[in-house]
Amino acid sequence: MPPGITIAADAPQLSAANTGFMLICSALVMLMTPGLAFFYGGMVRVKSTLNMLMMSFISLGIVTILWVLYGFSIAFGTDHGSLFGWSSDYVGLSGIGLTELWDGYTIPVYVFAVFQLMFAIITPALISGALADRVKFTGWALFVALWATVVYFPVAHWVWGTGGWAFELGVIDFAGGTAVHINAGAAALGVILVIGKRVGFKKDPMRPHSLPLVMLGAALLWFGWFGFNAGSWLGNDDGVGAMMFLNTQVATAAAMLAWLAYEKIRHGAFTTLGAASGAVAGLVAITPSGGSCSPLGAIAIGAIAGLLCAMAVGLKFKFGYDDSLDVVGVHLVGGVVGSLLVGFFATGGVQSDAKGLFYGGGLDQLGKQAAGVGAVLAYSMIASAILAFLVDKTIGMRVSEDEEVAGIDQVQHAETAYDFSGAGGGTAPRTAAVPGPPAQDAGKAATGKNKRVDA
Repeated sequence: MPPGITIAADAPQLSAANTGFMLICSALVMLMTPGLAFFYGGMVRVKSTLNMLMMSFISLGIVTILWVLYGFSIAFGTDHGSLFGWSSDYVGLSGIGLTELWDGYTIPVYVFAVFQLMFAIITPALISGALADRVKFTGWALFVALWATVVYFPVAHWVWGTGGWAFELGVIDFAGGTAVHINAGAAALGVILVIGKRVGFKKDPMRPHSLPLVMLGAALLWFGWFGFNAGSWLGNDDGVGAMMFLNTQVATAAAMLAWLAYEKIRHGAFTTLGAASGAVAGLVAITPSGGSCSPLGAIAIGAIAGLLCAMAVGLKFKFGYDDSLDVVGVHLVGGVVGSLLVGFFATGGVQSDAKGLFYGGGLDQLGKQAAGVGAVLAYSMIASAILAFLVDKTIGMRVSEDEEVAGIDQVQHAETAYDFSGAGGGTAPRTAAVPGPPAQDAGKAATGKNKRVDA
């Protein structure tokens, strides 16, 4: 048989099964952004609900266009100095063949591009939860465009792009512990240090207005996260994606239980907000590590993340930074925990032969993980603070105090989330007053004595 025919026969061929699987995973990851919008939207007060939803939804518009124009090229184009990529064929996604395969895989480049686009969309949306109640929508939109360009696209190249320094170093990040969660969590911290606290922070009750909405959002995130994690292997031929799918479920369950146990011991109640937050903490932590650990390792990673994130959400009261919906406490802390625990729980028998400390690998992989964590955290926090400062000094990043008190939904969007004007016309009949608990006790009952009442 001629050598040319042998090479052609051995070359990767387009797989309809893997292509279909990845398109489904892409749709699942897209669903996560509306899920995040509901999750965050239920955690804020009524007067900020629509703004919170819109801060996630606008990312679907802005980042999509930037990704097509140049984002994919920066993230996954030909490497330049291990810091960013660039390929003219990827600019505008115009120089790509219809059935051209992503290098080394059996899916088209277009499928890989749209899957990674969904990651790029949700990452800046994650930041928005830290900024509830107080950010101009125009300022936020500009910040998203700048942050995606300056921070997310290059960091994605570091971590996942061929030639990126973290990729070449051997940092393991299966689906985005550094590139997505540490990146977003550190950015949130950088921005809130620039724009300051909400009016009434640590003084006024800022409880979630709709816990059912929070639970719905968490459920959509949990569902979509299977595409986020299992899809990141870009195929379904060798069982690694299946292991990641299983580990995603296992770690999330363990984290939810750990958060609830901590909450019961610390605050005396099992809350729905705690269940939802614990699940998200587990999802965050298993994202970088689930392709390298066993299911037993996933239980440990989830439980550790659930406990540490539950403890971390209270740090904002101690240190005085106003992280409205605990983006720092859940995504930054959870991302750091999950990324570092690869250095302990990697078995060497799933996605790669890299072994963690508990499996005889020594400290080598832990050192690589720490390098990736530290670099992404520092770069994202500093760059994000600078971008927020520039936006604030130009078009303005924050609404006025009066507008914040009046309600950002009405001021920024000329709408309200709930219209009660048509409910119950006429004058209600006068009835005898029903004794109730004092306001302070009622507040405690409503929160289950949970001090996390700032949402």
